[in-house]
Amino acid sequence: EESILEAIEDAGFQAALIQDETDDKSVQVCRIRINGMTCTSCSSTLENALQAVPGVQKVQVALATEEAQIHHDPKIITYNQLMQKIEETGFGAVLVSTGEDMSKINLRIDGVRTVNSMRMLENSLQALPGVQAVQTSPELKKIAVSYKPDMTGPRNFIKVIDSTGSSRRFKATIDPEGEGAGRESHRKEEIKQYFRSFLWSLIFTTPVFLTSMVFMYIPGIKHGLDTKVVNMLTIGEVIRWVLSTPVQFIIGRRFYTGSYKALRHGSANMDVLIALGTNAAYFYSVYTVIRAASSPDFEGTDFFETSAMLISFILLGKYLEVLAKGKTSEAIAKLMNLAPETAILLSLDEEGNVISEEEIDSRLIQKNDIIKIIPGAKVASDGFVLWGQSHINESMITGEARPVAKRKGDTVIGGTVNENGVLHIKATKVGSESALAQIVRLVESAQMAKAPVQKFADRISKYFVPLVIVLSFSTWLAWFLAGKLHGYPELWIPSSMDSFELALQFGISVMVIACPCALGLATPTAVMVGTGVGASLGVLIKGGQALEGAHKVNCIVFDKTGTLTVGKPVVVNTRLLKNMVLHEFYELVAATEVNSEHPLAKAIIEYAKKFREDEENPAWPEARDFVSITGHGVKAIVRNKEVIVGNKSLMLENNIVIPVDAQDMLTETESMAQTGILVSIDGEVTGVLAISDPVKPGAQEVISILKSMNVRSIMVTGDNWGTASSIASQISIETVVAEAKPEQKAEKVKELQAEGYAVAMVGDGINDSPALVAADVGMAIGAGTDIAIEAADIVLMKSNLEDVITAIHLSRKTFSRIRLNYIWALGYNILGIPIAAGALFPSIGFRLPPWIAGAAMAASSVSVVCCSLLLKNYERPKKLENLEIGGIQIE
Repeated sequence: EESILEAIEDAGFQAALIQDETDDKSVQVCRIRINGMTCTSCSSTLENALQAVPGVQKVQVALATEEAQIHHDPKIITYNQLMQKIEETGFGAVLVSTGEDMSKINLRIDGVRTVNSMRMLENSLQALPGVQAVQTSPELKKIAVSYKPDMTGPRNFIKVIDSTGSSRRFKATIDPEGEGAGRESHRKEEIKQYFRSFLWSLIFTTPVFLTSMVFMYIPGIKHGLDTKVVNMLTIGEVIRWVLSTPVQFIIGRRFYTGSYKALRHGSANMDVLIALGTNAAYFYSVYTVIRAASSPDFEGTDFFETSAMLISFILLGKYLEVLAKGKTSEAIAKLMNLAPETAILLSLDEEGNVISEEEIDSRLIQKNDIIKIIPGAKVASDGFVLWGQSHINESMITGEARPVAKRKGDTVIGGTVNENGVLHIKATKVGSESALAQIVRLVESAQMAKAPVQKFADRISKYFVPLVIVLSFSTWLAWFLAGKLHGYPELWIPSSMDSFELALQFGISVMVIACPCALGLATPTAVMVGTGVGASLGVLIKGGQALEGAHKVNCIVFDKTGTLTVGKPVVVNTRLLKNMVLHEFYELVAATEVNSEHPLAKAIIEYAKKFREDEENPAWPEARDFVSITGHGVKAIVRNKEVIVGNKSLMLENNIVIPVDAQDMLTETESMAQTGILVSIDGEVTGVLAISDPVKPGAQEVISILKSMNVRSIMVTGDNWGTASSIASQISIETVVAEAKPEQKAEKVKELQAEGYAVAMVGDGINDSPALVAADVGMAIGAGTDIAIEAADIVLMKSNLEDVITAIHLSRKTFSRIRLNYIWALGYNILGIPIAAGALFPSIGFRLPPWIAGAAMAASSVSVVCCSLLLKNYERPKKLENLEIGGIQIE
C-alpha cells in the first residue's frame, strides 16, 4: 500500500488510503470438514472454541453436514491456524474451500520426482497473470491454483506445467477428487470404517454372547465351560475375558479418544456415556474373574457380554446413522452431477468460421470459449448463443417443465439439456461463477445455517450428559442400598447375581439408554432434506431460519408488476375505425415506433412481427422526419403518409378530431386497467390499440388457495390506483396499496407486523429489496439465473406464483417433521431412562439388560434420521396439480 501511495505522489498527485473499504473486504469465508463429532455437545464445544479465537467473526458448525463455516479476518488469522485450532480441540480438520468468489482448481501432477521440481512448477504458475495463490502438496503430487477467471483458466495452467522443464516429463490432469468428490469419498470411507469395526466386533462378540446366554442351557457344553482352571475360575470366563478385551480396547478405542477430547475441554458427549457404561461392566467382570481365580469358594457372575454387545450395537447404530445421514445431502450431489463431464471446444477464424473442434473436460472451459452443444447434450457452461437455434429444457435448474426456445443472443444455463438444434455458445460464467455453482453454494450454506428451534436442543445437550451420569449413579446407589437394607424381597434377585450386580446392571442400563444424538440430529437432518427437496422443486430456501419463518406466515404482501402480472406490456386488442388491412396498418405503426425506446413501443413492434413472414428481424418501411414527444407519443412520415401514434393530448395538439367511437374505446380500455393508444394516419384517427401487462395465469387460483390455508393476501404497488384496483379485483385481492415508493412498501410490511401478522413479501427483486428485508420471510420471484438475490430468504426460480404455496407448504411439512423428531427423541429419553432404571421391575419384573438398552439407544438416532428422510417423499398440495400454470406464453 505504501509503495502505491508513493508512486502516485511521485507522479505529482495527492493520495490517501481509504481505510473503510479495504476493511470491509478483509473478511474471508472458509469451509472446513470436521471429523470426529458425535453429538450436539461436540459441535457446541467447537463453535465456542473457535468463536473465542481473535480474528474470527462468525462460526457455524453443522453436525449433520460435519462442516464448519468460518468468517475470519485473514490478516489476523489464516485458515491453516484455524485448522490447527480445530485439531487442538480434538477433532480432525480437512479444508474444503477458502475465500468466497475465488475460482480454484486442483491439479494432479505426474512425473514429479523432487521437491525442487514442485517449487519450479509453483513459480511458473505464480508468474501467470490472474493467478492469485498456488498451494502445493509434494507428497500427494497435487497443486491447487486459485485464479481470476476473467484473466486465465485451467487450460493455461496445464499448458504451462506440460511445457515446464527441459525434458517435458511433467503431465498435469484435473484431480478427479474435487470438492464434491472429496466429501463423497470421505463419507464412503466413514461408512466403510464403521462397517469394518462392526464386523470385527461381531466376530468377537458372537462367541461371548453364545457362551454366556446360549451354551449355558446345553448340558454337555455347559459342563465343559464350567470346568475349573484355577480355584473357581472357569474355562467359560477365560474365553469371555479373552474375546471381550479387544472389543473393549481396540475396537472401542474411538469411544475412549472421543470422551478424552470432550472432557479435556470441559464438556461431556455421548462417548463419555458409552465409555463409562462399558468400562463399569468390563472392569467389574475383571474383578470377579480375578477374585474367582484367587478364592476357593467365590462364585461371581461376569458381565463381559454386556460390554462387548454394547459396543457392537452402538457401532451398528453408528453405521446405519452415517448411511442414512449421507442420504440427507443427496440433493447437493444430484445438483453437482448436472454439469456434463465433457464439452466440444471450437476454434474460430476471424470471420467466425469453425476451423477445428476438440473434446475437452468441461472443467477446462475458460471464459469467452466457444462451445458446441449438440442435440441431446447438456449445456456445458453459462453463456449466450452465438449461432443456431434450438429448444432447451431448463427444468433441472429452474424447475420449469416447458422447453425454452433459444436463438442468437439468448442466454443459456450450464447443466440444462439441448433438445433439438445445434448451438454454438460463448461461455460467460465458468467454475464458481456459474448458476449451478451458485445454487449448490446456496443449498450448502442453507444446510449449514441453524434453525432457531435448534437452540432448544443445544441448551438441553449442554446439561444432558452430566445429568445422565448423576441419574445413573443414583440408580445404582438406590438399588444397592435397597438390597443391602433388604428393601425388596430376595426373590427379585436373579439366581446368577447378587444385589450389587443387579444394582450395577440397572446403573449401566440408565447410562447407555440415554441418547443425546437423537436430539442433536432432530433439526439439522430435517432442514437438510427439506432444503434439498425445495431445491429440486425450484424453491431455494436459504437455511433453517427461512424455513422456520415460512411455516408461521399468515399474511403475504405481493408486489404487482412482474409478480402478480407478467411484467411485460403486450398488445391485447386492436380496433380499426377505417377499412384497412390489419397487416398494412401495423406496417405503418411499427415503422413509426421502431425508432422509439419506450416499453410500449417495443410491445407494439413485437405484436407487429406476428404479421410478417420474416418474424426474426423484419425490415420495416423507412420512416422520415421522426419526432418523439416525451410522455405523449411519436410521429413520422411513412410511405408518404403522416403517422402519429400516441395519447389523446398528442392528437388534440395536432388538431386531430377524436371520434366518439374512439373516445368510448379509450374509456373501456382504462376501466380494464389497460393503456389506450390512438393511431392517426394523414390527420384521421384510424385505430385504437389496447396495451396491458396481463395477470399471470393462475394468479386468482393461487390467492384462493392461500385463503383456504388461512393466509391473507395484500397487494402493494407503485402503479396508479385505477390499474391496481382493476388487477386486484381480477384476482380477488381485497386490500390494495397503490402509488407506493419502495420505502413505503417496507413501512406497510412493518405495519402488518405490528398488528401481529407473520408477513412474507413476494417481489421481483430490485425495488422490493427494502420490503423483502423488512418482512419475516422475503420471497424473490422471477430470479431466473440471478440466483444469489441478497435480500430474499427464499428464491422462487420458476417465477411461478404457485411456488409461494409450495414454499409455505414445504416449510410447514418440514416443521411438523422437526416437531415429530423432538417428540420422539425427548419421549424416548423420558420413557427409556425410568424403564432402564428399573421402574417396571417391582410391579411386573421387567428388567432392561444393558446390551438391549444400548441397542435401543442406537436405534433412536437412526429412527430420527429416517424420520427426516421420509420428507424426500414430499408432494406439493394436490390443488396445485390441477393448476396448469406452466410457462407463460403470450400470443
